[in-house]
Amino acid sequence: MKVLFSPLVRSCFQEMEEILYEKEYFGFEDTAIQYVKELIFEIRDTLPKCRKKPAPTYFNKFGKNLYYSRFRKNKATQWYVFFTIYSVNGEDVYLVQYLSNNHVISKYL
Repeated sequence: MKVLFSPLVRSCFQEMEEILYEKEYFGFEDTAIQYVKELIFEIRDTLPKCRKKPAPTYFNKFGKNLYYSRFRKNKATQWYVFFTIYSVNGEDVYLVQYLSNNHVISKYL
């Protein structure tokens, strides 16, 4: 199994590092970068094992036949990962097409 990130999601990770530091969620830039890296690694390493649900139709603008899984980083924040699953040469490929957190999208789930 392989987990890949779309250009939109890769861009989102870069913006997330800046936002987390600039809005003072983390006091040090290195800490914000480490938080994002850990989120990336957790998604990459565990997404195929996570419980998945079909994404509501609201998220069709990010792709068709999307699923989503939840990643809890602390008591207040959960990240939602929206993805499609393809089979390439007999191998499952998870393509992450959108990422957001409960503070932004919980009303759509």
